[in-house]
Amino acid sequence: MATNGLLIDYHFCTGCHSCEIACSMEHATPIGQLGIKVMEVGPWQISEDKWQLNYVPIPTELCNLCEERVALGKLPTCVHHCQADVMRYGPIEELTERMQGRSHQVLFVPK
Repeated sequence: MATNGLLIDYHFCTGCHSCEIACSMEHATPIGQLGIKVMEVGPWQISEDKWQLNYVPIPTELCNLCEERVALGKLPTCVHHCQADVMRYGPIEELTERMQGRSHQVLFVPK
């Protein structure tokens, strides 16, 4: 049986926090406890008139990739609700192939 994971292309994440909100609602987590957290990286100046700011959704130790939703044939709630469509769920082998030649991506595999 293939192990599934979550691939996040943070280059296009807009920082909308929809994944956080959807996760919190799906799992009824207390305030401050999230299965995924959007982190802000930057801003930092890369030239006189250019700045860099990234948003990186990072699954936390509470993330179980929505085992119950996935068992029903649904996507994890963060993937389903991602407005920028930067998250992919599936077998690690497929996600690893999808990463080839692309930067700004992270692969999450739960313990």
